[in-house]
Amino acid sequence: QVQLEESGGGLVQAGGSLRLSCAASGRTFSVAAMGWFRQAPGKEREFVTSINWRGDITDYVGPVKGRFTISRDSAKNTVYLQMNSLKPEDTAVYYCAAGRTRYSGDYTIPASYDYWGQGTQVTVSS
Repeated sequence: QVQLEESGGGLVQAGGSLRLSCAASGRTFSVAAMGWFRQAPGKEREFVTSINWRGDITDYVGPVKGRFTISRDSAKNTVYLQMNSLKPEDTAVYYCAAGRTRYSGDYTIPASYDYWGQGTQVTVSS
């Protein structure tokens, strides 16, 4: 099992920044990639970004490219999501996820992840 603990959500004005953290513990040797998803009220959970466990391959959904940055601190088994130039449409509950190796290598879908954090609320006011 892998446990994920998120932190860093909150309320921020449009144009502001937040940094989310996701600390992984337990059988982290089984993790191949970590990702962030978000879910706004009345909407499906959507992919935001992912990073492989080595930290050298990242992926982003279109609307956050150039504004969000995912990174990993291997010594702390922690993944970060730096969010800049936040917009009201970024408002959602953000979830951290960890996934084992997938033959497809596709970490943009929830089904590729085995472990999930409890979620942290990000609210961007206009």
